[in-house]
Amino acid sequence: MYAIQIQSDAERTLLWQPAPDPVCRAGEVLVDVHAAALNRADLFQRAGKYPPPPGASEILGLEIAGEISALGEEVREHQTGERVCALLPGGGYAERAAVPAEMLMPVPEGWDFQQAAAVPECFLTGFVNFYMEAELQPGETVLVHGGASGVGTAAIQLARASGNPVFVTAGSSQKVARCEELGAELAINYREHDFVERVLAHSGGAGVDVILDIVGGDYLQRNLKLLKAKGRLVFISTLGGARAEIDLRVLMGRRARIIGSVLRSRTLAEKIEIKQRFMQRFWRLFLEGQLRPVIDSVFPIEQAGEAHQRMTANRNIGKIVLKVR
Repeated sequence: MYAIQIQSDAERTLLWQPAPDPVCRAGEVLVDVHAAALNRADLFQRAGKYPPPPGASEILGLEIAGEISALGEEVREHQTGERVCALLPGGGYAERAAVPAEMLMPVPEGWDFQQAAAVPECFLTGFVNFYMEAELQPGETVLVHGGASGVGTAAIQLARASGNPVFVTAGSSQKVARCEELGAELAINYREHDFVERVLAHSGGAGVDVILDIVGGDYLQRNLKLLKAKGRLVFISTLGGARAEIDLRVLMGRRARIIGSVLRSRTLAEKIEIKQRFMQRFWRLFLEGQLRPVIDSVFPIEQAGEAHQRMTANRNIGKIVLKVR
């Protein structure tokens, strides 16, 4: 097969080159990949800052969509030719990928593979952090930083579907407008406004119950100012820095919780549970058209480097997808 290979030059150039076929083990299926989607983790791995979990493919790519081409031993509930999408720990930027059968999700009727590839990582990330980690309750208010990202656009839709008012931050007027179209009650351009002041003003000084943060760094203190009593702050990335100071008295006084969360390095059993609970609660909304991934752009797999440039420059609204076949 062919796959994207990271070169050893200064730019860490991405090239579409021959690579060994993946091994389909017991309980897995082999998927002919038609589309893969980008994630920030891909950029970090390319830069040598985020190695894949032990045993995972060294090839970039955490989510795919395609057709099952072979079944491993012990796989009984699937057949070749099925159109599926899946979350991976690695190996998505390739013509073929081996996937545990229990991680497969069907491609909704009428969808193309590019749409399906844009679902697994961002919607499962939003789901696990809202409903499992933060235990979001009906009517609670949420704040999502990076509202126009893939995870952000998914989180807005999930919160709206579960009846939770959602506030977001984003970095341009265009991104703010798109977040509002998706259902954000309040969208703040953080380059032009102090999000703490705007959230407090909009909420009558109450703040929010749950914050989903991709920034870290100096956002910590600002986030704490916005948490209600028993509020939950969930960190899923540290784009603004991995270190920050905290006034523990604020945390204690509000009986708040700070939660660190990752998805990629969780055990397979955890990921299967997340996928199953997500599908039980929200999958029908995809079939009914109430939930849909936001696609920013589609690049041929040979132009993966250009796709990475777009994400690095923060120009995307929603998911960037690679067309493999």
